[in-house]
Amino acid sequence: MVQRALDRLTLLAEATTALSSTLDSHKGLSRVCRILVPQLADWVAVDLLEDDGRPRRVSVAHHDASVLPVGGLTGLLPPVPEVPVGPLARVLSGAGPLLLTAEDIPAARQATDPLHAWQLELLAQLGTDTAVVAPLRARRQVLGAVTLGRSAGRAPLTIDDLAMVEDLAHRMALAVDNARLYRETQHIAERLQRSLLPSLPESGPLQLAARYSPAATTAEVGGDWYDSFTLPSGHTTMIIGDVTGHDLRAAVTMSQLRNMLRGIGCDRQEPPGHILRRLDLAHHNLYPHTTATCLYGVLGEGKDGSWTLEFSSAGHPPPLLITHDGDTRYLTGGHGLLLGVDPGQPRPYATEALPARSTVLLYTDGLIERRGEGLDAGMTRLRQHAAALAREPLNTFCDELLTGLASDHGDDVAVLAARLPTPRPGR
Repeated sequence: MVQRALDRLTLLAEATTALSSTLDSHKGLSRVCRILVPQLADWVAVDLLEDDGRPRRVSVAHHDASVLPVGGLTGLLPPVPEVPVGPLARVLSGAGPLLLTAEDIPAARQATDPLHAWQLELLAQLGTDTAVVAPLRARRQVLGAVTLGRSAGRAPLTIDDLAMVEDLAHRMALAVDNARLYRETQHIAERLQRSLLPSLPESGPLQLAARYSPAATTAEVGGDWYDSFTLPSGHTTMIIGDVTGHDLRAAVTMSQLRNMLRGIGCDRQEPPGHILRRLDLAHHNLYPHTTATCLYGVLGEGKDGSWTLEFSSAGHPPPLLITHDGDTRYLTGGHGLLLGVDPGQPRPYATEALPARSTVLLYTDGLIERRGEGLDAGMTRLRQHAAALAREPLNTFCDELLTGLASDHGDDVAVLAARLPTPRPGR
């Protein structure tokens, strides 16, 4: 008796560890099913309710893997009937846990509805003599059900097993609920971040494209941002930055900095270094304990059709210039301190002549940083990817950069790209 109790406590501990090892509820449930088979049952199946209330079988495990067909019997199940009769429908409607003996498992032809028939076919296919169906319930809501079955060659499940199965089902339900809350939080955080990012100018010969990708490993909002707008002079700004931190305060500070920079840039027709210095003074007064990087650039077309980029950087990674032929180089001039370090310091700025049909890329450090490697390796990797995409349409250029460099990143990533036009005839 004591040994049985210890075995059950060990099983519960193993199941809890498996569920807490991932925020992917399907993976966690599959791991638990493999733990329960064959220790507690010959087979286990888990069904979760979709948003529309229809059940989906997400995991089936059997002690003899050869018994399961290709696909593992998972997939969308028939809907729960309005009047639940079968055990699975009753449990999904709030009953349970239910113990099923051989007398409670009729032939599939005796089913009262498609879901009942589906469950009876499963019980028959897996040679079930006794089974327990228990609800996955969290916060007074049924999220799904777990079914455990034993064959005739093994001691049957009894009423004494219900408490154990109910405890397991509760832990599984909490894991499913936590995973859903995490996904909802991640979705809300991303929507908030995207709502703070602006639309890009669409007029004129200059092409602009931008992308924002939240961190793949966290649900927190961040301080990465980009901006572009047309100045009263007709020139176009290119701005990108990153506020220190990964929380709501960083996102709010980012939004405030962007709006302040817009006002300063439109009001003061000054070189970029002077604009950033004014921003730094305002930032120091309003957010004295926050630092941020920022690159403020102005794209302008001369009377002869040539283009220049005048820019100043407050501790931000340098812009990357990609020619139409695929030559690349970083524009390293105009580099100064981060915002919030020493607002009294003058800020340098630089001017670069830009070849026709070239691309200017601004980006945040999430695109180039990788844990365990130096920054030079990331910058070299960016140059190589950008060179290979030099002649792709600008939207494709940005999409492919994120796919190639930010598919599994641990930080937010923002990119802003500008593609210069083909020279007009006679120039």
